[in-house]
This record gives sequence, C-alpha cells and structure tokens, in this order.
Amino acid sequence: MTPLSTHIPRIETARLILRGHEARDFAAFATMLADPRMKYMGGPFNRDAAWDYFANNSANWCLHGFGAWTLTDKEDRFLGDIGILKPDAFPEPELGWSLGASAEGNGYAQEGARAALDWYWAASDAPSIVSYITPGNTRSEALATCLGATPDPNAPLPRGETADDTTVYRHRRPQ
Repeated sequence: MTPLSTHIPRIETARLILRGHEARDFAAFATMLADPRMKYMGGPFNRDAAWDYFANNSANWCLHGFGAWTLTDKEDRFLGDIGILKPDAFPEPELGWSLGASAEGNGYAQEGARAALDWYWAASDAPSIVSYITPGNTRSEALATCLGATPDPNAPLPRGETADDTTVYRHRRPQ
C-alpha cells in the first residue's frame, strides 16, 4: 500500500534540516514526549499519546497546508519537532517547538523556528502567528521573545485553557 502523499517542504539551514515526519522518526519522538520536561505541554506522554501528537502534526499538512517538521542535524540525527500547527482546539495557527534533552542549549530551536517562521511568511499572507506557552516555561518564553514575539493578553486562548495555563506570544509579519 502506498502512503498518502502531500508536499511537505524540506528546509535546510546552516546546521539543520526540517523535513516531513517519517515512520522511522516515531521512536525518538515518543522518547522526547515521555521526558518529564514535557510537563509544559501537559506531559510527559505515553507512547499512545505520543502517536496522537505525531499523527496530528503530520495531518496538519493535508488539512491546512502547513504542519510539523522533524528537526535533524545534517547527519539526519533526530533533534526534535518544529512546526506550524492548528489542531481543532487552537483558534489560530501556532508556531511550536519541542527538542530532545540532548539537543537543548545549542541554538537549534532558534535556528529551526526562525526557518519555519520565514517559510510561513513566504507561504501565507497572514499578518501574524502565535506561540502558546505555559507560564514558567522560561526557555520557550525566551525563544519566542528572541524571535520577536510579544505577549498578547487579548488573544483568544486554546479551547479549555485559561491565562493561568497559557500565555499567547504573537509573532507579527515583518514590514
């Protein structure tokens, strides 16, 4: 049987590759989501919940024309996941990122998120995009700020969430 095919752009930066998820990425993805650091996303997650995330992130490409990329180094080693996502509970598309523990602290999230954001500005006419960040997730707050996003207290929150659960950081299209 041939898997469903959709165009997922491949993006290369100086050190990284952003490519579509492949079945071979799932074990590393599930390990990443099982880490206690994923508490900021509501985790850690068991393998079944990780599969739901993995499949949802991939399905966004078919449903919306954007989605998640597997983030690897130039040797194709799994580093994490970066994407433009809009699951049903999100009122607008989100730029999101998750890195495996061994990948943190190397600037990979910034380099990958910048590449994803640049792709989004080129592929859409949207005036902005958000990042939903759990208060206290200082690394993600710092990255969103580094990318030029600012808190938007008036933005709608994902369904079922409150300001105690989520801070919305808004990335505005460069002029």
